[in-house]
Amino acid sequence: MRPTSLRALAAIANSSGMRMRRWDFVAAYLQGELERDEVVYCHAPPGYATTGTDGRPRICRVEKLIYGMAQAGRRWQRSLFP
Repeated sequence: MRPTSLRALAAIANSSGMRMRRWDFVAAYLQGELERDEVVYCHAPPGYATTGTDGRPRICRVEKLIYGMAQAGRRWQRSLFP
């Protein structure tokens, strides 16, 4: 669910006098975005070649947040409450 959809849902519930008691988000940490100037690298995941043709270890640049990253929860919360 996009943050704007969540805000709209909360606004509709509030204007109707309803209370939202429980929020259940599936894969919420994957909905956050990295900052523009933030660059994160990680090792290649299992199943991918871990060394290049020159024998040096491969690393991957992360473009979207991955579950388990330290930044994931903070970024997602910041997108909900700017």
